[in-house]
Amino acid sequence: MAQDNKSEHIVATIGTAIFLILLFLLLWYVYIDAVKEPEEEGVEVAFGDVDNAGGYMPDETQSMPSPVEETAAPPVATAPSDNDLMTQEDEEALALRKQQEKEKKERQQAEAERLRKQREEQARIEKERKEKEAAEAAKKAKEDAAKAKAQNLIGGMFGQGSGQGHTGNSGGEGSGDGHGAGTQGNPIGHGSSGGASWSLGGRGLRGTLPQPSNNFNQAGKVVVQIRVNAAGQVVEARETTGTNISDKATIQLAIEAAKKAKFTEGDHDQVGTITYNFKFN
Repeated sequence: MAQDNKSEHIVATIGTAIFLILLFLLLWYVYIDAVKEPEEEGVEVAFGDVDNAGGYMPDETQSMPSPVEETAAPPVATAPSDNDLMTQEDEEALALRKQQEKEKKERQQAEAERLRKQREEQARIEKERKEKEAAEAAKKAKEDAAKAKAQNLIGGMFGQGSGQGHTGNSGGEGSGDGHGAGTQGNPIGHGSSGGASWSLGGRGLRGTLPQPSNNFNQAGKVVVQIRVNAAGQVVEARETTGTNISDKATIQLAIEAAKKAKFTEGDHDQVGTITYNFKFN
């Protein structure tokens, strides 16, 4: 019994091995056939003495078909590319920027013109104001000069001077001593004050003549030529003809004193003189 089981086991093993070998060979054949490259097919050529053995030859009498002319296809409209759109946008932006710059320049020019006209108008108004003030000042100076002239005329008629001075002579010239104070003069524009005399046609003296300091040790006189402006102020003074003192320091004392003199107003600058008499201290 055991012998029979062993024989069946051997037969089963051999059968299984044969089945596996056959299955392997079948699979191998299928794989080889699948990966095998297809062979190029040949051209069938007929050999023999039949009419078509040499292949097909077209009849020379048959006309060959003429080649068909190819007609050019109509151009297809294409949509604008991104580059075309960018170029168009750049041109529009450039045109807009130029327009803005032009408008800005026009506004600047208009503003500059407005400022120029405003400055011109301000200058015109300022000029008119100054001319008006000058005219009013000239008018007032003329009125003051006329008033001063009338006062001098009245004073000359009565031969009077103001201050602690001596009574004037019949010629109308007031005179003052070294301690006198006041206005002396007459309409002909000369007079004396404090031991000094002055001459300025058509003008009167305001107050008294300033006196030089006593820091001198000379005797004689110094004649100072003066230039008086319309307001009555001495704007220039220098030693002139008639001086008989050579000492420069004394002459300078007289010039400095003359610069402080005040006269009545007039229409224009006038030139006159102030004469200082010096005595030994």
